[in-house]
Amino acid sequence: MEDYPIKVGSALFTLVEPRRGHEVAYNRWYERDHFYAGCMIGPGNFAGRRWVSTQRHKALRVAPPGNPVTGDVADAGSYLALYWVLAGMHDEWNRWGVDQVNHLHATGRMFAERDHIHTLLYRRAWDAGAGVPAELALDHSFGGLTATLVELADGVTPTQLGDWVGTAYPPELEIGFTPIPLAADAPVTQRGLDHLDRRVLNLSFTRESPATWWDEQRAAAAKLEDDGIGTMLWTAPFIPTIPGTDTYTDQLW
Repeated sequence: MEDYPIKVGSALFTLVEPRRGHEVAYNRWYERDHFYAGCMIGPGNFAGRRWVSTQRHKALRVAPPGNPVTGDVADAGSYLALYWVLAGMHDEWNRWGVDQVNHLHATGRMFAERDHIHTLLYRRAWDAGAGVPAELALDHSFGGLTATLVELADGVTPTQLGDWVGTAYPPELEIGFTPIPLAADAPVTQRGLDHLDRRVLNLSFTRESPATWWDEQRAAAAKLEDDGIGTMLWTAPFIPTIPGTDTYTDQLW
């Protein structure tokens, strides 16, 4: 086979902050219960992975005051969970997900001592890079992930942004996603949901921690504007969590 039928159709991006003093309890609840009960056992959800932003990594963020992800608190959001949903199954999975989380709330299986920073659904628009396919990105042993929210310039399409990335900064693997509004009864409230039609979430997967090449990421923000492609609203580096351990829970602040 040259074209495999398993395709990433959409993704759930959920950035959360445990409240101070509850870091270990939150980490264990999420990885040992909610990662599975809230997402992975749902129809069409075929991959997932958790990432963390330590104090060192938060210090590298490009997060201007008032940005649509973290608002005026640049270092908000320590834990990121990403999930892939099979192409053609987004609506079914999304309906299941809302109903399931409401059920978990009703049965006391949620964790109160946390704050949602940015939880949103995204539809795959493009990918660039050679080697690891997008479908395997969350299972591959990548050492780092950079999440970047871009607001496109007038007349620029998400695909054109992908072409620019592939030419200007040939990536190991980068996937572009466009936002999908949350369901009306989704149990999440947050800021930054205006102008979704002009935004693209870029996920850059790398062998090394993003901290090793962050000067290049900062330069990309200026080049993006100079080339008339768009504006980098927010960008942040993450490293993978180590399942079954409390590693990094003491390094968040």
